[in-house]
This record gives sequence, C-alpha cells and structure tokens, in this order.
Amino acid sequence: MTSHLQLGDLTIDLVRKNIKHLYLRVLPPAGIVRISAPRRMDIETIRLFAISRLGWIEKQQEKIRLQARQNPGEYSDGESHFVWGGRYLLKVIETGGPPSVELRPGELLLHVRPGSGKEKRQAALDAWYRRQLEAAIPSLIARWEAVMGVKVSSFYVRRMKTRWGSCNPRRRSLRFNTELAKKPPRCLEYLVVHEMAHLIEPSHNARFKALMDRFLPDWKQVRKELNRTPLGHEAWEE
Repeated sequence: MTSHLQLGDLTIDLVRKNIKHLYLRVLPPAGIVRISAPRRMDIETIRLFAISRLGWIEKQQEKIRLQARQNPGEYSDGESHFVWGGRYLLKVIETGGPPSVELRPGELLLHVRPGSGKEKRQAALDAWYRRQLEAAIPSLIARWEAVMGVKVSSFYVRRMKTRWGSCNPRRRSLRFNTELAKKPPRCLEYLVVHEMAHLIEPSHNARFKALMDRFLPDWKQVRKELNRTPLGHEAWEE
C-alpha cells in the first residue's frame, strides 16, 4: 500500500511492506523520494527517520539534477541525439513520403514532409525509438526466460516519466520506457532481467537482490551507468 508523507515542500512516497527495517531511496530520473516501512510502524517514527535524512536526500536529488541532459531542442539540423548509448547529429530531410528515420555513422537522418514542425518531428523520432525497443526486447526476454525459468505473457513500450520499467507479476507483463533506446544495450538487458526477477520476487528485498546477483552479477554497476548516462531533453516530472 502506497501513501504520502509531507515534510514541508517535500512529498515522500511511503510504501508499507512485510519488512523489519526502514529503507530510503531517491529515484532517478525525477528524484522521487520513497520510503519502504514495516506495515505496523507508527507514522511518527517514520517521520523522524525522514527528517534525520533530509540532508542526504537533498544531496541525492542535486546529483540527479546535475546529470547530463540533452538541451531542449527544436528537432533541427545539428542537434545531438542518443541511440543505444552513441551520440548522433540530427539531420532533417524534407521529403514527400511518410516520416522515417535512418541511422548512419555519426548521423541520425529524419525524413519528414515539408513544413513539419517540432511536434511532428518529435513524434516521428519517438515512434522510431519505440520500434527499436520493440525489436530488441523479445530476444532478450526469450533468452532470460530459459535462464530464469519464468514466462512473460506480454510487454509494452511506453513513455514513462518516473520509471525505467515496471512489472505486473499477476499478469506477468512488463513495461519499458522508450528512453531506454537511447541507453547502451547492456542497460536494456539489465532492465529486462530486473523486471523479470519481479516475476519471482515482487519486492526489492534481500531475496530479489540475491536473484539479481545470481543472474546478472554486475547489475549494480550497470544500474549506475544507466542512471548517469544522459537523460532525455524533456523535464522529467512526477
């Protein structure tokens, strides 16, 4: 069960779980603060814990804000865009055909109809990113299904403002953020394994971490890489 704890201007997500201790996290990409607490712990104890960690929370949120970001752009010639961790310069080509994207060494060619504005250019590029993920994810799922002994019923690729991915264990379905197409491929594999591990253990407890250690021993390093690589140019919000 998730509720909220308000400390001045700071809103904290409070998640009640069958655990013995308090856990505090500041989550990229938006810097959301989340506390996991034992189900029967009184709210005042949780509040005092949060107050004692305010300095740490501020430092973590500042680190996230200072992460490299692409500059807000107009999707015009010469802008930098990332594909699978590589940096490409955008080149807009006006054409009479339907919108399309072509990847060349160092260049990302965006074919659009004459007069297409920022919104249509962005939509064409976003759709292309989504297709990249939709093509890459099935083979990763199939590979890890055999290794982990689980079965995924479905997956979806969507724009997600506060998460890189999510899992619905009951439906055995996974969701992935379209931004992952901009990250190195190992980051996508980490997210696939992470979300599939939730089919075995829904929470982020010691058992979950042991599963990650077993299946992907370097997962902590990859997670750090994912969270420090450039984020999309949009302003991420809760």
